[in-house]
Amino acid sequence: MAEVKTTCREELLAKLREDPVWDVVVIGGGATGAGIAVDAASRGLKTVVLEAQDFSSGTSSRSTKLIHGGVRYMKNPRDWGLVREALKERRILIKNAPHLVHSKPFILPCYKKGEREFYTIGLGTGLIPATCGDDGWPVFGYTIGLGIYSAMTYGGYNIGHTSSLSREDTLMRLPGVKPEGLMGGVQFFDGQFDDARLDVALIRTAYEHGAVPLNYMPVVGVTREGGMIRSVTAKDKETGEEFVIRTKMVFNAAGAWVDPIRRMVDPDASTLVRVSRGSHILLDKSFMPGDTGMLIPKTRDGRVLFAIPWHGMLLVGTTDVEQKEADFDPKVSDAEIDFMIETASGYLEKPITRADVKASFAGLRPLFNPQATGSAGSTAKVSREHAVIPEFGNMITVTGGKWTAYRKMAEHAMLVATLRHLIPPRLCVTKDLPIFCDPNWDHAALEIEAEAGDAADEKVVQFALYARDHEFARTPEDVLFRRLRLGQMNEARTNALLPKIAAAFGLPVEECCCADEACTCEEGKCECEKAECECKAEVCEAEVCECKAEEKAEAASVEAEKVIDVEVVEEKPAEEAEQKK
Repeated sequence: MAEVKTTCREELLAKLREDPVWDVVVIGGGATGAGIAVDAASRGLKTVVLEAQDFSSGTSSRSTKLIHGGVRYMKNPRDWGLVREALKERRILIKNAPHLVHSKPFILPCYKKGEREFYTIGLGTGLIPATCGDDGWPVFGYTIGLGIYSAMTYGGYNIGHTSSLSREDTLMRLPGVKPEGLMGGVQFFDGQFDDARLDVALIRTAYEHGAVPLNYMPVVGVTREGGMIRSVTAKDKETGEEFVIRTKMVFNAAGAWVDPIRRMVDPDASTLVRVSRGSHILLDKSFMPGDTGMLIPKTRDGRVLFAIPWHGMLLVGTTDVEQKEADFDPKVSDAEIDFMIETASGYLEKPITRADVKASFAGLRPLFNPQATGSAGSTAKVSREHAVIPEFGNMITVTGGKWTAYRKMAEHAMLVATLRHLIPPRLCVTKDLPIFCDPNWDHAALEIEAEAGDAADEKVVQFALYARDHEFARTPEDVLFRRLRLGQMNEARTNALLPKIAAAFGLPVEECCCADEACTCEEGKCECEKAECECKAEVCEAEVCECKAEEKAEAASVEAEKVIDVEVVEEKPAEEAEQKK
């Protein structure tokens, strides 16, 4: 194996104990925080990154895995500048991280002569509706709409050419698409990536440039004196040790959770963000066995839906559901799963059932409310896609945006910090900065092996130990959900591997083996409510069950009649229950 510097947590904590005054403290280790950390550290600034959970464990590991300009933004010409900027960032990211980001062909299948009414360029879904097919009706409407999307990559930022396809070409390039009524299609290109792996690579890049990144280190307090933040207090979740970290400035990049951080400074701070939930399902690749993705141009809720080959699976998403609370581990609702199955089934030859869903996941999008700039007042620097808000003297809150724009958001935030004299003026170098690539493991290949069966289990355990020592992994979930992506690909295989990795880490293996990061188990008693958990499920895989399901099943058979009697009594009025006694 090539020599790669280890990531020793104790050495990182020792740097905090030295009690220096840091140039920058970044709160949040997702896409936004990791991007800021890379920018700050590569400018030579003394940088600390504090993440409450694992790096990218919130929103940043739960995306649709696309690096794109945003086809849907083409509906409004005022947003075309944003699209152009995102397409430039897409090309930059493919250049700087070719091991994690690549060009991906997509096809929009057409089934109607007059594919919706004819709008001016960019309206509707961002595509010009028109007719398509081999019956004499051209596909120029979609082709021109997507053609403009492609044309915005002028200046060397193109990653593929848009073209109209006949019915035969569409069927050949998009195997699995529903053939009945198909008239043709439009092929275009966008970027695909591994979101969690990219986030870990960015954190590793910041580390290589001298940053001190610490996961499971939530901020629990902020000290402000004389109108400026003097320090933040963070608590090590593993040991309970608290650290008072003195700093010249703070970047609040906590995503959907920026407001709780702000209220540590000012309990009356206004609410800057609301959140929406985006959900996805994973299917077997046999539903669409090729390498081309599919864009479903319009769903019944007015969105677009993607079906994308990803890591040997088929990823379908996303939804858009407003959520009142920013839960750390949001759940996919049954209604969302039904919606995705129903919509995708309308475009696929092979029907989808609930039993075909191998896994599902949801993430929260932080949506900036420009009417609630809180203490920032008129000094807020706000774009249509993200917000960079200086407040509380020397805190800059960065929220909104999307993965594609993470580097530009960081550059924007650093510019605001420079203009406010919070950091020294230094050039940004991230446009041409390669992102860390670990030469020792082919993560995608290992995931596919692990998903296929238990033959690669020992290799997965070996990788887990490597990820602990070189990729900041602290738990089995960190390994299977974010260093590998098996947790989002196959729940059953994840359940089987979690206790094996826990044993290799020297952790208790009595924990629940369901793929639920929010689950807590004590003394073999599972506290989660997931049906997949062996202590509650109809089916127990004895070789991986750590919840004493077999013992409970035997005891349950003895007490079955008593349980039934109790349940019946509870449903009856009190006086009837007393008569039965």
